[in-house]
Amino acid sequence: MLTLKIITENPQEVIHQLAKKQYDAGAIIAEVIETDKKRKSTQVVLDGNLAQLNTLSKSIGQLMKEGQKTSAEQARQEVAALKEGNKQLETDLKEAENKLTALLLQIPNLPSDRVPEGKRAEDNVVEKTGGRIPDLYEGALPHWELAKKYDLIDFELGVKIAGAGFPVYKQQGARLQRALINFFLDKAREAGYIEIQPPYVVNEDSGYGTGQLPDKEGQMYHCTADNLYLIPTAEVPVTNIYRDVILDEKELPIKNTAYSACFRREAGSYGKDVRGLNRLHQFDKVEIVRIEKPEHSYESLQEMVDYVQSLVEQLELPWRILRLCGGDMSFTSALTFDFEVFSAAQKRWLEVSSVSNFENYQANRLKCRYRGEDKKTQLCHTLNGSALALPRIVAALLENNQTPEGIRIPKALVPYTGFDMIS
Repeated sequence: MLTLKIITENPQEVIHQLAKKQYDAGAIIAEVIETDKKRKSTQVVLDGNLAQLNTLSKSIGQLMKEGQKTSAEQARQEVAALKEGNKQLETDLKEAENKLTALLLQIPNLPSDRVPEGKRAEDNVVEKTGGRIPDLYEGALPHWELAKKYDLIDFELGVKIAGAGFPVYKQQGARLQRALINFFLDKAREAGYIEIQPPYVVNEDSGYGTGQLPDKEGQMYHCTADNLYLIPTAEVPVTNIYRDVILDEKELPIKNTAYSACFRREAGSYGKDVRGLNRLHQFDKVEIVRIEKPEHSYESLQEMVDYVQSLVEQLELPWRILRLCGGDMSFTSALTFDFEVFSAAQKRWLEVSSVSNFENYQANRLKCRYRGEDKKTQLCHTLNGSALALPRIVAALLENNQTPEGIRIPKALVPYTGFDMIS
């Protein structure tokens, strides 16, 4: 969440910047400032009362020694009155602190100066493109038909077992999934990321720490009996490793990678654009997470973008990088680059990765800090990216590499699949 310092020092600038995210912050910023004033004034009165209480308490014994029983009794009565008054002050202070936190949790992160103006996906800026869009033979099929033809994925069986959006991968389809996971993990380790195997459920504190709560609770599967949430991405448990942690400056940067299944309710997702693997409730993804010093975070963001580019290039897929406009960004991000690959049979671009810098927004929620050589602590910057999400990668691989003889496997994947052709 935003720090109080940022809001109180220049509230109009905060309101102006958040307008780029299509967020009208005027009313809530005013409420934050008013609540903070109340919190501070209550704290001042309480501190004064506590100081007076301490002085009076010390005086009672001395008055009794001096035989001033009347004055001692009067002091006792004043102490009792102060204690009673402090109970209400403490209640008021706690209420103000809770309200302030609740308000701050509702305010999105400030967009970076590099975020372009815009309201929707059409306003995103194409930063870079690469790869060759293939010319498919006549009669080429979309991936859901290829999956049926080669018995790779059974969408109907998934519906029977769980429901729509939970496909069953079979035979070479299952092996392709496992190959991609291992390929992405191996490449991440080669790039210096430490592998983590995290839980697939998190508690409320973890959800609040990375910003899924209270913003996206409707998109998460909730295990009500234990008040746990199925993770929408490995970002959540991996980043929460550093919740309530003070790191030593020498430990930075921290680079982690993790494979996980991801679970998203995706409420309201219907129609031809979400057919097959285009949008699922359960899917596999390899995530990369970095904890950085503030002055290095944007250099690291570019390293992450370059790294994801190297993955799609090795998979021989046509790709493009988008710099997201303010209206298409996530609640928590300061700057995001999306990767898309071209699906030749569907003739459309499919998002396969988002790489984001959250600056200190997540770290402030997490209380993730580091201590420098001067022994002072400050907030870290957090970053993460999909490297990569499997479903649309699989869709593009199947569609773009289909031939009359079968589906060709990119050379980089053959050592992982054990086969070079699906037929």
